[in-house]
Parts: sequence; C-alpha cells; structure tokens
Amino acid sequence: MRDTLRADFTPVRLTSVDVYRGFVMLLMMGEVLKLRRVSQAIPNNRLWEFLAQQQSHVEWTGCNLHDLIQPSFSFLVGVALPLSLRRRSQFGQPLWLLTAHAFWRALTLVLLGVFLRSTHATQTNWTFEDTLSQIGLGYGFLYLLAICSVRVQWGALVTILFGYWLWFAMYPLPGPDFDWSKIHLDPNSQHLTGFAAHWGLNTNPAWAFDTWFLNLFPRAAPFTHNGGGYSTLSFIPTLGTMILGLLAGEVLCSPQSSRAKLIWLVLAGLIGLAGGWGLDVVGVCPIVKKIWTPSWVLFSGGWCFLVLAALYAVIEVANRKAWSFVFVVVGMNSIAAYLIAHLWDDFIERALKTNLGESLFRLAGEPYQPFLLGAAVLFIEWLILFWMYRRKLFLRV
Repeated sequence: MRDTLRADFTPVRLTSVDVYRGFVMLLMMGEVLKLRRVSQAIPNNRLWEFLAQQQSHVEWTGCNLHDLIQPSFSFLVGVALPLSLRRRSQFGQPLWLLTAHAFWRALTLVLLGVFLRSTHATQTNWTFEDTLSQIGLGYGFLYLLAICSVRVQWGALVTILFGYWLWFAMYPLPGPDFDWSKIHLDPNSQHLTGFAAHWGLNTNPAWAFDTWFLNLFPRAAPFTHNGGGYSTLSFIPTLGTMILGLLAGEVLCSPQSSRAKLIWLVLAGLIGLAGGWGLDVVGVCPIVKKIWTPSWVLFSGGWCFLVLAALYAVIEVANRKAWSFVFVVVGMNSIAAYLIAHLWDDFIERALKTNLGESLFRLAGEPYQPFLLGAAVLFIEWLILFWMYRRKLFLRV
C-alpha cells in the first residue's frame, strides 16, 4: 500500500462532505414533491415551470439540476474513499481485509441496485443502470486506484475518458437497413446529427453491448433497448467521475493549507466545466448524462468540485455549521435514505391519506395537493433518519 495511507494520519470526518451528500439525497428524495404535476395544474406559471424543469432529467443532451444527483453521489464515493482507507488502516486493518471489504461492498451495491429495479417486477430484473449498481460495478477498480499513486489515478482517468470517447467515435452509425422499429424510435426524431450522432439514443456501442449482455440473464422478453437510453457500460465513465472525487479526496487529506485546498477545488471545477462545455460546443463529444459521455464526466465533475468547494469554504474554513444539521442527518445515512425513498414513499403516502384524509392536503388549493402531500412524506422520512441518527443507527455497506 502506498505511503499516503500513513500511520500518522488523524481520522477526521469532513462535515462538508456529509452536507453535500445529504443535499444530494434530499434532491433525490424530493421527487415525491411532484413539482411537474403542480406545474401542469398551474399553466403559464414561470416559477413552478422552472422548478418542475429542474426536477426532471433533460431528454438527451444538456443538464438540469436533477441530472447532477447521480454524478454528485458517484463523485462523493470517490471523495470519501481516501478518508475511509486511512481510518481503517490506522485502526490496524491489513491490506487483504481492506481489499475484501471493498469488493464485498462492490458486489452488495450491484445487487442492491438489481433488487430496487425488481421491486415491481414479476421476476428479478437483471439490469444494471441503477445508481447503486453503476457505483458497485466500478467500486472495485476505484479501490485499486486508491492504493496507487496519484499519477496512476490521473493516468487511469485520461485513459478511461479518451478510450471511451474513441470507442463511441469509431462505432459505425446506423445504416440504411437499420431496424428502427426494433428500438421503437423514429430516425427523424434523433436528437443528434453529424459526428455527434455517434452518441445517439440506442444506436451506440454501449446499447449494442447490452443487447448481448442483458439477454444472458433470464428475462420475460428479449432485451432490445432501454427506454431512457441508459446502459450497463456507463459504469466505465462513471468510474471517471468517481476518480475525480478520489483526486479531490486526496487533496482534502493532504497537509496543504485550507486555502490551497480551496483554490485547487475551485480551479478543478472551472477547468472541468470549461472542458466539458468546450467539447460539446466544438462537436467533439456531446454532453449526455444518460450514457455518461466523457464531456459529461468533465462538465458534471466541474459542478461537483465547485459545490464541494463552496461547502468546504463555509463549513470547514469559516466554521459555519449550525445551518447544516438537516443535511448531516441525511448525509451520514445515505444508503438508508436511498432505500427509504425507493421502498417507503408509496406506503407513507397511503398512510397519510388514510389517517389524515386527502382534504387536509387541499387546504392551499387542488393544484398544490401533490406538493403538500409529498412534503409531508419527505418530512416523515427525514424524521426516520433523524431517529436513526440519534440512536447512531447507520446503514453501512
């Protein structure tokens, strides 16, 4: 193991990382607010239209706030890994145990993702585009990079981004005999043309891989395409996002001054934003979150660096922490929050309707009923996490 896992490292938990993670999880859990339904019920209201847009994924290219949830979660996995490894190493855990734990965690995350995608299916839905599965598929490689030098980590990042870009760029575009009906898509509805069409919806090499790979598993019907365009192999560039987080985590663990760390994070963020945006503008690689293009890794990673920098400046440098407690409660139990949001939303909503009556949530008017009901669900879920926090019940993988 490299010398950065040194014995004189003092374990520290950065509140800014927990706050960022909690903010991201609350954005995801906030889907229960159903802002789009409110916007549709109040047409031509620019505020609700804007809020609904930011709670929705873009159709293919570009970015809304909601699109930054998954890259932020993936980025933070990388940020937390150096701290975790140093803490475990100081407590005397040998390398073989650290390695076994990392790969066990990777397998658990993959299977948790499959489980969540199967909760409403008649049989196990062997698909791997869930956030947890994507992180799990890359986590073992991330761990191996974490015990290598920073130079190796940078080399792996460049190799992943360039190699994944080249693979897509060299993959042939659909020919005149391509069966568009097989993927339920009209060729005239394609969002990308010219060279950018190499990153088109369900016409790219990651889609082609899934038409083989996912059909190796038992399925009710043969897999032909993913409606949103998501793919298993997106875990490869997602690993690039996690490496960006790993590099940020290494900086936060370093003996540099807080000012130097903050400058590094801000510069990395600005370079990432400019790099990803530039690749999109010149037509080299479009920004597409759903297939995690290399330009998306840089662009979304730039936002992640800047958000982390802002929170680090306020919480760790300026020592302004009191406001952050509501996010810490969620951020320190992110896996539990993720599972609660996916498994308990409907149950809590039904319980509220049954015990309090739907009329209570119409007091502000019919259009706001979904929002008020969702806010009640979200508050109860936060109270559950608060109860777990008070009793130090943290779900770890």
